[in-house]
Amino acid sequence: MSFPLFHRPGTVVFLDDDPDYLEMLALVLPRHWHIKLFLRPVECINYLQQEPPFWEADAWNQQQLIDHWREGRPLIPQILGYWSKYTERYALTRVCVVDYSMPGMDGLQTLDELIEWPGSRVLLTGQADEQVAVRAFNRGLIDQFIAKQTPDISRHLIDAVEHLLGTPNARHAQTWRVTLGPEQNALLRHPAVGRDLAQFAAKHWTEHVVIGDPFGVLGINAAGQVSWLQLETVEGLNALAELAELEGVPPSGLEDIRQGRKLVDLELRQALGRLGPAELTAAFSVGQSASLLGALFPVKSTFCPDPANSYSSWLARQDKRHVHD
Repeated sequence: MSFPLFHRPGTVVFLDDDPDYLEMLALVLPRHWHIKLFLRPVECINYLQQEPPFWEADAWNQQQLIDHWREGRPLIPQILGYWSKYTERYALTRVCVVDYSMPGMDGLQTLDELIEWPGSRVLLTGQADEQVAVRAFNRGLIDQFIAKQTPDISRHLIDAVEHLLGTPNARHAQTWRVTLGPEQNALLRHPAVGRDLAQFAAKHWTEHVVIGDPFGVLGINAAGQVSWLQLETVEGLNALAELAELEGVPPSGLEDIRQGRKLVDLELRQALGRLGPAELTAAFSVGQSASLLGALFPVKSTFCPDPANSYSSWLARQDKRHVHD
C-alpha cells in the first residue's frame, strides 16, 4: 500500500568513526529530525538494543486501541488520547545509518548485532566496498546503501532517510488495516489515491492514522493541531445527505452534499460527542477517477492533545545535537 496507514516521526541514528563527518551531519541534517550521532559501534549497539521492549510496548498500546474499538469504543478519541499520552514514541529509532569501513567492527557486523531492532538500515560505503553493499542489499541485510564519494552526499543521504521515514511499517499497517473494509482497502491501494493522500499528508501533518470507522485520516501537525480528512465515495453521497437532513442541514447544504461539492462532519461529531450544528466544508477529488472525495475538518483545540505534548515541544526538550564518544 503506497500510503502508510500509520505514520509518525522518529529518531535517526548515525554511526561513523569520523567525528568531523558526524559534526557536519549535525549541521546539515533537517532541524525537524531528532538525531543521535555515535563514534563507536559498541555505544550505538547498546543504545539500539535497549529499544525493542519499547517498540513492543508501543505496538501493544496501538493494539489496545483496536481491541477497544471492537468492543464499541470510537477510534478517533482513542487516537487523540494515544497522541497525548505516549510522547516518547518519538524517541524510537526509525532509521540507522552506518559507515561500513570502521576499525574493529565494520558496519555490517554492527548491524548483525541488531537482530531484534525493527528499524530501517542504511550502509555508507567507500568505492571498494560497493560489491559488499550490493550483496548485503540483495540478502535483505540493509534497506539502502549510499557511496560516500557520491556528489552532494548530504542531499542523497537526506533523500534516502526521508524515503525510509515515509515507508509504511508492516506491523503498524497490519494493526490498523483491520479497521478498513474491502472497498476501503481497494481504494487506498489505487496508485493515484495513494499519491494524492501522501502529498496531502506531507503538506498538513507530521503524524497520521488511517481508519475505516469512520473512513478517513486523522492527522496532527508538529504544533499539535489536529484535523480530520473525511473520505467519502461518490456512491455514499445520497446516504450522507439523508443523515445530514436528520441533523437539520438546510436544503441548499443537502444539495451540495449530493453533488459532491461539500461534505459534512457528522461522524466526527458523533465520535467526539460534540454538540452544536453540523459543519459543511468544500470537498475535493482524491485520485484521478473522481470516485473518492475528501474534505478537511479542523478538530477543536478542546479535543486535541496538550500543545506541550506536540512533536515540536518534545523536540525542543531534547539534548542539543552532539557526537556521543
